[in-house]
Amino acid sequence: MIKDLRYLADAGELVGYFGYGSLVNRATLRTEIVAAFPARLNGWRRTWRPQPVMAHAAVPGADPAIGGGAGKAFTPALLTAHRAPQAAIDGLLVIDLRANLPAVDARERHYHRRDIGPGDLEFYGSAPDIGCTLHVYEARSELPSAEGATPILRSYLDAVMQGFCTEFGEDGLMRFVAETDDFYTPIHEDRHAPLYPRSVQLSAREIDLFDAALGQRPIGQSMRGQVLSDD
Repeated sequence: MIKDLRYLADAGELVGYFGYGSLVNRATLRTEIVAAFPARLNGWRRTWRPQPVMAHAAVPGADPAIGGGAGKAFTPALLTAHRAPQAAIDGLLVIDLRANLPAVDARERHYHRRDIGPGDLEFYGSAPDIGCTLHVYEARSELPSAEGATPILRSYLDAVMQGFCTEFGEDGLMRFVAETDDFYTPIHEDRHAPLYPRSVQLSAREIDLFDAALGQRPIGQSMRGQVLSDD
């Protein structure tokens, strides 16, 4: 199907979006994509941030707050990227049918879709000849952040890390940790009862690799070593 990329692009039927979190894991993609290419996006930096508060009336199907321990509720942290001239991040350039873009926008409803250009990307391998518009999703910073606990879901983090390990190997997994800010955010342990709707299965080797990579994450403030249980 790769040979048809330029034809479909010239017909206006393709769109590309750069995934740097869960979109890196092809197992979480829910549209029938045309192609995907591991790449590096220059001029952007990845970070964890509290999920913004969005009115449910304005966003049909918005997820309610997830129940935490001791009867409390929380809204999970999410990954976002922001412009940073001297930075660069690994990710997956997904080439999809333009007709599928509304479904992707709905998945990324907490984000703005920003334009990027071919010159912003460096590919791991030969650069594809695509010729369609390209985007990256950036979290909605104009909205207030959720109050209270905003931990990282382990089930979400597992999907992200599996994607990076698959696409970039162990070195890429370590780069993901090193190139992501605010990784001292606590982790909500939900692997055995996943709250993330696109959770994945892990091998014993993946679990060991992910634990080793997380051991290298920067530690901040009073969150040192903190993991939250959902028991």
